[in-house]
Amino acid sequence: MPHRAATVPIHEMKADLFKALAHPLRVRALELLAEREQPVSALLADMGIEASHLSQHLAVLRRAGVVTAVREGNTVTYALADPSVADMLGAARTFLLRRLDATTGALSGLTDGAPAAPRA
Repeated sequence: MPHRAATVPIHEMKADLFKALAHPLRVRALELLAEREQPVSALLADMGIEASHLSQHLAVLRRAGVVTAVREGNTVTYALADPSVADMLGAARTFLLRRLDATTGALSGLTDGAPAAPRA
């Protein structure tokens, strides 16, 4: 029987990946892990959420294959599964900053030379 990944179109696999990333807390956890691998306790301190919530979000990221977890005694340390995850986060940041710049520039262009709106 062929492996599921061999039969699923890449665009569907990408959509599944983006679904796994589609929560601000999961994105924040990935940003922290892009800096360095971290134990759950450090992620909890940085993110300020309950352990049960973090655990659920990390489970989604593990199932998606985006992060890995290693247990040593009572400590579980998470890391990005691949450096390309950090590259993807950086590309998203660049895209969003460029969009913001374009929007800000367009809005600025609207106000340049335009008469001031009357004050009520």
